[in-house]
Amino acid sequence: MRIILVIFGSASGYFIAEQILGNNLSSIIGLISGFLISIVAIIFEERVKRTPIRIVIGGAIGLITGLIVSNLISYPIVTKFIENNVLEILIYALINCLLGYIGLSIGMKKGDEFDWHNILALSSSKQSAGIVKILDTSAIIDGRIADITDAGFIEGEIIVPQFVLQELQHIADSQDAIKRVRGKRGLDVLQRLQKQANTKVAIIDNDFLQIKEVDAKLVALGKEMNARIVTNDSNLNKIAELQGVSVLNINHLANILKPVVLPGEVMNIFVLKEGKEDGQGIGYLDDGTMVVVDNAKRFLGKNMDVVVTSILQTTGGRMIFSRLKDDARSDLH
Repeated sequence: MRIILVIFGSASGYFIAEQILGNNLSSIIGLISGFLISIVAIIFEERVKRTPIRIVIGGAIGLITGLIVSNLISYPIVTKFIENNVLEILIYALINCLLGYIGLSIGMKKGDEFDWHNILALSSSKQSAGIVKILDTSAIIDGRIADITDAGFIEGEIIVPQFVLQELQHIADSQDAIKRVRGKRGLDVLQRLQKQANTKVAIIDNDFLQIKEVDAKLVALGKEMNARIVTNDSNLNKIAELQGVSVLNINHLANILKPVVLPGEVMNIFVLKEGKEDGQGIGYLDDGTMVVVDNAKRFLGKNMDVVVTSILQTTGGRMIFSRLKDDARSDLH
């Protein structure tokens, strides 16, 4: 293909020069010029392949602008003041090359500096009413993402990369029974997401072969697409935020949405098991929050009214400390 391009360019230069100037010397000059232009085009093609798309777009805009300006300047000069055909071609070529090169250089420079991610994000928000979300394996297996999207709390396109799908498949095929159940649950959650009418789920082939770890690939993809990562993994959360990638942590959302409990409030708790301290009983709220009840060991397997004494917020969630309501009354008396 490149050989054909060189032959065609050389031949075109030869015949164009022959038609305009009509002598052998000019035809040979045209042939050489066509050949050189073809070689430059091939070199330019190789450089474009290795150049980021933002620079290519900026350079193309700058080149087109430069050529338009050059023709607006050169046309009146050539038509009014130049009568020699050779000089006319030289002036046209000189002005076009000069302004075209200046436009190309400025365009490439500004294209590299320009914040294309914001433009793409704005376009994406208009098309899909939200920023793209990338699901990681932990969020898929957890399953709550399907309830969140079904309720309409997450808008925009949801992306599942092939490397995440492969990791999920690997877990589903594991020899470990627990991992196998988790993997199959994740595949079921994906099917549920795809069936939701108000959720657009896309599986993409974008991959980073030079990166081995799935978490690192997710962060790189988040940067490339200016997307948010949806996860339950606290380590991935920290790594992504350190590298400037936004994260939606489902566990964080769940903690925020837990009902507010204040000291002195009364609640009914089923005492499920013994606590670590002597005489303690343990129960749980509907959202999974642990409630430690003093002197409740003797009421295992029963529902008891308890009074909240304090709340402890930990990295793993919230813990509520309480005492039996009857004990609180006796203290008052």
